[in-house]
Order: sequence, then C-alpha cells, then structure tokens
Amino acid sequence: MIPMSRRDGPVWSDDEPLVCAMVIPEAPEVRTFVFRPASGASFDYEAGQFITLELPLPEGPVWRTYTISSSPVTASYITVTVKAQPDSVGTRWMLDKLQPGMTLRARGPGGDFHLPRQPDGKYLFISAGSGVTPMMSMTATLFERGEQPDICFIQCASRPANLIFRKRLEYMASRVAELQLHFVVTRSDPYEVWTGYRGKLNQLMLGLMCGDYLEREVYCCGPESFMASVRDILNSLNFDMSRYHQESFGTVPVSQPEVFEDVVPDEEAQASITFALSGVTRGCAETDTVLHVAKGAAIRMPSGCNFGLCGTCKVKKTSGQVHMVHNGGISEEDIAEGYILACCSHPIGAVTVEA
Repeated sequence: MIPMSRRDGPVWSDDEPLVCAMVIPEAPEVRTFVFRPASGASFDYEAGQFITLELPLPEGPVWRTYTISSSPVTASYITVTVKAQPDSVGTRWMLDKLQPGMTLRARGPGGDFHLPRQPDGKYLFISAGSGVTPMMSMTATLFERGEQPDICFIQCASRPANLIFRKRLEYMASRVAELQLHFVVTRSDPYEVWTGYRGKLNQLMLGLMCGDYLEREVYCCGPESFMASVRDILNSLNFDMSRYHQESFGTVPVSQPEVFEDVVPDEEAQASITFALSGVTRGCAETDTVLHVAKGAAIRMPSGCNFGLCGTCKVKKTSGQVHMVHNGGISEEDIAEGYILACCSHPIGAVTVEA
C-alpha cells in the first residue's frame, strides 16, 4: 500500500529503491547526489531531516546516513551532499563509484532536527564544514515558500574553496533582502582575494554579523567541538538556550536533547582564587572573572580590552579549572600550557594563578 500525506498523489516509501539522477560537484571532495523514485512518487519530509542509504561496497553493503540538502517544497527529488573525510569508506565509494542511473536502497526520512512545518520567525543558522547541509535545506525551504524569510546565515570553513553551496546561497541572498550571509574561514586560498571574516567564530564576530541574535531561533550543525564552542558563546552572552537546536554531524545523526552538559558559571556557586605571587586568596562567585577578583583584591594585573581580544591579561593558571570564552586573544598552544585570559576566565571551584 502506497502511503499518502499532505501532498497529492503517491508518496515515496522506503520499500522502493532510489535512482541516482545527477551528480553535482560542490567543492573539493564534496558532491551532491540527486535521487528520484522510478515510480515518480513524491517525497514527504521536513527541512533538516536525514535519509539512510545502503551502499554496495565490495566487501559488503553498509548503511550510511546523510542529511537531505534539498527543500521539501520541491518534492519530486531529494539531494544529499556528502564530503569525504580521510577515513571515509561509504562516502568515498559514493564519490568514486556512484553514477547516474544506479539504484540504492534507502530508509527514512527521519530525525527531529528540522524546521517546524509552518516556520514563521527570525532564524540564525550556524554551520561548519559539511554541517551546512541541513541549513541549506532549511534556507531553500524558507526561500521557496515565496515569502520574505528573516535569516542570518553563518557558515564556517577552513578556506573559501570549502564553502559548500556558496554560489547558491549568494543567489538566494540576492533575491531576499533579509537573508544575510556571513562566511568565516581560518585561512584564505592562494592567489585569491578574501575580504570576509578570517579566524575562529567568536563573540565579537557574532555581534557584528547578527546584532539581534538574542531575538532569533538558533540552528547549529557541525563537528561536536564546533557546536560546543557555539554553545559556549551563546551561554556567555546570556542567550535563552531553549531556543537553541543542534544536530550531531557524524555517521548516524541523533536528535540532541535540549539540555547540554556544558560548563556554565553559576552566580550561586562559590569559588575561590589564589594569587600565588601576591599571597592572596579571595572567595568569589563562578560568574566573577579572575581579573575582576584581582582588582577587588588590589592586585595589579595588566589588562586592555576586557573582552578576550587583546591578550594583555594573559596569566599562568597553575591549578584548578576555569571557564574561558575568548575572542582570539590567546593561542591554543598557550592554553595547552596552562595560560588563561583573566578578563574572560571564570573560576570553577578553587583556582590558583601566578599573579
């Protein structure tokens, strides 16, 4: 029996194989695969959901799950956009072997990370790498509904050549006034001019790109370390995390709970800081910064921007844990050696610094 939904006509069910209709290059080691059912049935899914494909590898079939990158408004086909990682097996086979006309078994669609069926609001989409795929589906959906979506779209990549869907996003932004694109890369491409943001996404960048972020519904997708840093940024800016949604980007996307096990300073929790060189210990709240406590104890500590940018207040932490959300004023090497920025470091329990 062919299932029916809110669409007219038959809807695809996963007992029918999918036919690969087209392969589109997107970026280095990135391809978009277009799939259609041979029966002509339409697809019924939500923007942001995923589908699982059976890939016939020589050593035996494997199932791999990929986010759908197309819009459900166009129901005659779906696309998945995949990026081969160094240890890829299934995705490597897709890039090397999957051609138009081949058929694959599939399951789905599924997943709880998606837009509501009647999206109506202001959105902030934040992604890194191939985590942009559900954001592309969501953006295309809002664009194709024929309205004026209010979207701030932030995409991060290692370099401009790795910005997936860049041209398609720029086309949509050229037609919709309230679709604001912001690209962040860690380095530029040789012999190419790059005038956008460079570095790691931080609080300052977010404020410059999306000044009204507190009013928006946030959707985030990318590597877990990237999503953790985004949560740190939002928590430090007092964002209402009940309006934050994320999808883990891995072999099998799993819906994330709305409560995360992040370290968030609590103004009711007691902490203490020992300034070893000064021989002073002061009690404080977790929401106090090391610099604030030092000033209260009349300990002279160099400082500048007070926002984790200039690096003037860098100090060595010899024991304890701090929660630090900086804006580029300290290197990963310094952090690994125990250094912190006093202006944006919050003590979690007892902490000792060389000051």
